[in-house]
Amino acid sequence: MATIQNPIIPGMAPDPSIIRVGEMYYIATSTFHWNPAIQIFQSTDLANWELIDYVLKKGEVNLRGTNTPAGIWAPHLSYDEATKRYWLAYSHMVNMAGREFNSDSYAMWADDITGPWSEPIFLTAIGFDPAIFHDEDGKHYLSILEWETREGYQAPGHIVIAEADLENGGILGDWHRINHGFTTRGCAEAPQIYKRNGYYYLLIAAGGTGYGHGVEIGRSKTVFGPYEPHPSGEPIITSAPRHLFSLGDPDAGHFEMYNPESVMQKAGHGSLVETTTGEWYIPHLMSRPLEGTLLNPLGRETSIQKMHWTEDGWLEMADGSNLAKMEVEAMVNSGELIPLSHDVNDDFSGDYDLRFMTPYREQENRWVNTQEREGHLRIYGENSFFSQINPAIMATRATSFNYEVQTKVEFHPDHYSETAGMGLYYDSNNWLYLHLTYSEEKETTVLTILQAKLGQRIEYPYHQLSIEEGSVELKLVYDNGLADLLYLKDGQWERFAEKIDVAYLSDEGVNGEPGEIGGFTALFNFIGSVDAHQRDSYADFDYYTVKNKERNKGE
Repeated sequence: MATIQNPIIPGMAPDPSIIRVGEMYYIATSTFHWNPAIQIFQSTDLANWELIDYVLKKGEVNLRGTNTPAGIWAPHLSYDEATKRYWLAYSHMVNMAGREFNSDSYAMWADDITGPWSEPIFLTAIGFDPAIFHDEDGKHYLSILEWETREGYQAPGHIVIAEADLENGGILGDWHRINHGFTTRGCAEAPQIYKRNGYYYLLIAAGGTGYGHGVEIGRSKTVFGPYEPHPSGEPIITSAPRHLFSLGDPDAGHFEMYNPESVMQKAGHGSLVETTTGEWYIPHLMSRPLEGTLLNPLGRETSIQKMHWTEDGWLEMADGSNLAKMEVEAMVNSGELIPLSHDVNDDFSGDYDLRFMTPYREQENRWVNTQEREGHLRIYGENSFFSQINPAIMATRATSFNYEVQTKVEFHPDHYSETAGMGLYYDSNNWLYLHLTYSEEKETTVLTILQAKLGQRIEYPYHQLSIEEGSVELKLVYDNGLADLLYLKDGQWERFAEKIDVAYLSDEGVNGEPGEIGGFTALFNFIGSVDAHQRDSYADFDYYTVKNKERNKGE
């Protein structure tokens, strides 16, 4: 019997929202401070997913100045059978300071999954995680979390539903408060409506997006409720099935809920789909911590569980439990499922790989292009990598605990504020940068290292190597939270620095308060350039590769 290996989308691919149109399946995921925004993946077998496009790619959103982990949250895909339109709802979280979460939610539509998409249609600012449900009578409903700011009230707020005005924006009538979730885990969010056999089912995420995360469900005969909780009183999917009482806790890491018996952690925030074969699955987010730690450098990834309906009309995992598994039964008649490679191999002979993303700002020809020098990606230096405005970074998601990143860069700086190279990147406060720059002391180009850790700038003054020709091949080896940096000399790889601790480049390792997750946006590999001098320098990258090594236990 064919099986699906989790995660189905490794690396940053959280909050998966799935639809099936015909025989094709699509998943949309969150992208936070990264552009282009909102990844769209495609599959025919639920096991192998290919990135095919982004939704917000034409300047529809300004992410400059976005603090971790704000930005674009929880996109929700739907398909209106009546109009044959694809709809996507999303939140733009613009402020999280003071727990005054300011989030504007929008909808967009397209006749094809790859667009062109409509201009964003404003829906609400009441909270975050909007989802659109298209009912059989032609009405459309919007479900969302209403964010609670008042002291003495249960945080993070109510799940609410209203009729949506998809023509003019906004809602029709009033918001209807449903509940604070279906179990005692609290932190209910991401409500999604489904309809089956006369019941409206409300699927929600709960327990906070940490180790206590889960998927909950309730049902009602009417869209505005009241909704009856699942009879188990527990999530229908979780990595931590033991009971958790955390009502009123607005969100927390819940590190006490770590399950030492499971490779998969943080399973929650799911989305339901019926297959062409009449089977049911829920893709959901998950994480895998580094061995011996509670740190998750790969962020929140996408996994999937097989579901079934009980005789009395309740949804549960196919094996009758609620513990998320790393391996699940594939659709009937799937045949052998050969996993896709997540390696990257770009020689820049044409346009650059679709998987390249940029933090905070858009990718524009004025600073990054493949046209000015054949077979190269040219990056013009801009802001320091501490900047949330105009960093010149091209990055791809880390998808394994063991991999190598390699590139060849040509760069001719004439000032110490001009740099170019490669490294690891989480956000503007947290990165590792192996790069070329100009040394006034040596009067030549040198290879050196710069690091950002929780906003602190760390130089490596004893790591300087003259590169007089201004061209060098570089390699970074990532091994379970440790990084080795190498350069090529006379056909041999030489170690420049080894075993740099980069485990902090993880969701729990960055800028978090005690008991909280500092981010949930994951580790990236990057090439880039800085020019804080005359803004006249550029770097030419000959190739960029990421080679994932043999899969570890749990990968």
